[in-house]
Amino acid sequence: MPIVTTALATLIIVTAIGAIVGLAFNRYGRGWWGRNVAVGTQSDTTSALVGVAGAFIGFHVGVVLGLLPSPLVLYLAAVVGAVVVLLAWRGR
Repeated sequence: MPIVTTALATLIIVTAIGAIVGLAFNRYGRGWWGRNVAVGTQSDTTSALVGVAGAFIGFHVGVVLGLLPSPLVLYLAAVVGAVVVLLAWRGR
């Protein structure tokens, strides 16, 4: 049973990381003009979902690279993956 608990906790943590990074990127990643005047093309939900996808990509790339001894490193890889995917999605 501990493997299921650990897997569920990892799923929740990586999903939360992606959603938080996506929301933060949507709120603070744009300038004043994008936040107040040019609204409408990207919502909080879309940014959060793209962040979650990027977090899962980053997490699994970290697993493939062999960063397994420390789960903290995998969570940092999830943050990096979310940021990279959000930047690529925004076209920056």
